[in-house]
Amino acid sequence: MIPLRYQMVIVWSDEDNCYLVHLPEFPEQTYRTHGDSYEEAARNGEEVLQLLLEEDGLPLPKPTLVV
Repeated sequence: MIPLRYQMVIVWSDEDNCYLVHLPEFPEQTYRTHGDSYEEAARNGEEVLQLLLEEDGLPLPKPTLVV
C-alpha cells in the first residue's frame, strides 16, 4: 500500500445531503466521492486516492506540505 500524503477536504452538502470529498492535488474534478457519514466519506476518499496513485502512466502531483 502506498502511504497517503495528500490532502483530503471533507465538507457537508445540504444540497446533496451527504459529505463530499475533495482532493486538492487532483483538481480534475471538484468532488471525487462522498459518504453518508464523515467516516464513510474519509474511507471512500482514501480508496479513491489509492486508486489514483496506482494508475499506470498518471503523473503524480507533488503533495502539498501542510504545517
